[in-house]
Order: sequence, then structure tokens, then C-alpha cells
Amino acid sequence: MPVEVIMPKLGMAMKEGTVSQWNKTEGEAVKKGDPIASISSEKIEMEIESPADGNVLKINVPEGKGVPPGTVICYIGNPDEKVAATAAPVQEEKGQKEEIKAARPAPLPKKPGKVRVKISPVARKMAEAAGIKPEDIKGTGPGGRITKEDVEQAIASKKESRKQDSLIQAPAGKEPKHTPVSGMRKVIAERMHASLQSAAQLTITMKADVTELLALKTQVKETITKRYDSKLTITDFIARAAILALENHPEMNSAFMDNTIVTYPEIHLGIATAVEKGLIVPVIRNADSKSLIDLAKEIKEKTAAARSGKLPADEMQGSTFTISSLGASGVEFFTPILNPPEAGILGVGVVSDEAVFIGDKIEKRSRLPLSLTFDHRVLDGAPAAAFLQTVKQYLEEPVTMLL
Repeated sequence: MPVEVIMPKLGMAMKEGTVSQWNKTEGEAVKKGDPIASISSEKIEMEIESPADGNVLKINVPEGKGVPPGTVICYIGNPDEKVAATAAPVQEEKGQKEEIKAARPAPLPKKPGKVRVKISPVARKMAEAAGIKPEDIKGTGPGGRITKEDVEQAIASKKESRKQDSLIQAPAGKEPKHTPVSGMRKVIAERMHASLQSAAQLTITMKADVTELLALKTQVKETITKRYDSKLTITDFIARAAILALENHPEMNSAFMDNTIVTYPEIHLGIATAVEKGLIVPVIRNADSKSLIDLAKEIKEKTAAARSGKLPADEMQGSTFTISSLGASGVEFFTPILNPPEAGILGVGVVSDEAVFIGDKIEKRSRLPLSLTFDHRVLDGAPAAAFLQTVKQYLEEPVTMLL
């Protein structure tokens, strides 16, 4: 009997999974444990392995198609086994019909004397899938009946019209690449657009002198390695400074929801982490209760798990404040976008050496750019600046973070 391969549920909040790529084709032999497909959810990319030896008998879900967890995406079995007719790729067709039905506009009232559109069933289905109204297509069949060829011509005309209307013209003789947005990229696009649409975002900037911080980091390096088998990075110190500043300025550890400002009693710190196909935010829960060493270890473990695709989806939800760094890319100041529904996100740039007046003397100092984006609905510029000033103070007096 064929073995069902289903779309797994990668987290409690997962609503849809997408087959990013099939590594095997129908009829191809597989061994138990072979990676047969790559799938993605809202926040996770992973491979699905074959649960048994055999052949791929039937692929139910095409690449780029999103389906709910539990959906059968393919069948594995012996070459002579048959997949029941009821097990054909119903999910795809049903999903397509539902999408078409949902996307179809409500029928307009019939105008007096309007002739019913004559169109073949196949042509109607093609037109609906392409988002073209049958009444906008000129039929060339008997009695003006719309044929499959008429719809194909209309689709070609629509594509050509899109090319002409495009703001970015492709070089002569070359076609632009069209990449469907799905999986993690789709979620990032939706969330970031929604963030900018729903919050009154403002970004302020400062530079912190981290010369003493870097000296302290070097000074304790050997001791930390011997005693804790770990090391401290500048990100760990920045995270600790942000946590202490949030304790001093709890209004920044808030969210604007349903015309209410919700201030959280605990600090759940999000660390924005770049992965191969996007950006995810591992969450350090109850970060305010952790020592600098414990904080550093958890940041290292969770960001590593995120990059390898092994971090559970539940560990990427519920942050109350986020840190995002582009320092490794050489960026100084930037405008980080809020991670909804949070009221603040701290952007961290690259440390650079600068000539700075210390009294009447010029000294070489290491300076760190900080960019704070906050929701102006939750707090105003002065308290936001006070929070950023406190972060700066902790970074410039690093010993205070160890007390």
C-alpha cells in the first residue's frame, strides 16, 4: 500500500506550508531518508525525507503551492502499486477552485438586452485562472463562442500589456525574471508592509563610544573561555545594554493594540538573524532574568539553530523588543522596521575608528552607530531619545553591565 507523505506542522502557529522544490520526480526511485522535497512555512525552511524505500508514485502538490499542514503532498510505494483515484491531487485542484471562487468578483446586474457570453468550459476555466473576464474576450468560434485559442490570445495580450506598463524596462532582447513570492519571503513582505502601514514609525540615531567596551571584552576573553567555555561578542553586550535600558524605560517594552498601549512586565528580546532566504527573529525569553553569560550562550545557540533551519517556530514568536544588526555588512546608520506589534527596534551598525576630541586632545576612539525606530503612537521623541541615551551610557560604561 502506498505510503503517504504529508506536509508537516512546523509550529503551533503554522497555517500553510509551501513546496519550494521537488528533489525527485514521479516514477523516480528513492531510499528511506532521501531528501525528496524542500518545504517552507512562514518562518522555517527544511527538507522532507522519504519515509520508505520505493518510487515516487504521485506528486500531489506542485512547486510554489501552499497547502495546510496534514495535506498529502506525494505517495511513495512499489512501481506496480496504484494510487487510488480518490487520492489524485485533489488538494491542488480544490485549492485552485477555492482561490478562483474567492477572487472572482460578484456578478454585475444584467443589463437589459445583454447577450449571454458563449464560452467553452475549458476556456472559461483558463480565463478565470488568468483573471480575465469572459465578456472582455472576443470569441472567434461559431456564433461568437469563446474558444481555448481566444483565451490564450487574451492571456498573451495581457502579458504584453504588463510588459509595456512596467516602470523598469528590460534591456532589448532580454526578458525580466518573474519570481513568485511564497513561503518566508511572502511572510516578510506582508509583515514589513503591514508594519509600515499600521504604525507611526520614526527613527533617531546616536553614536556610542565603545573603546572601553572593546578593551573590556579583550580583557575578560581568557577568563570567560576557561570558566564558561564561551566567549562574549559585542552583540551580547549590546543586548545586555538594551535589556537594562528597557528596565529603566518600560514604555519602550510596549505594543500598541486595539487603541491600547500594552506594557509588558517581562522582556522577551528578539535577535533579527539573516538566513539564506530571508530574515527570522529568535526570541530570548525573560531576557531580563539572565546573566550576561547566560544571555550570550542563548543568543549563540538560537541564532545558530535559526541559520541551520532547526529552530522551532514557537521560539520565533512573542518578542517585546528587537535588535537588528547590519554591522557585519559595513552599514553605519539605517532605518530598521518595527517587528509588529512591538514599539521599538534597535538597529546596530559597524564599529569604526574615528578622531574625537577628548578635552583639548584628539584621540582615536571606536564608535558604534545606533538607530532606534519607535512607534510614535506609544511614546514621543523625548522618552525614545532618553532610552537610546541609556543604551549609549551602558555601552560607554561597560563595567556597569557586570554589576
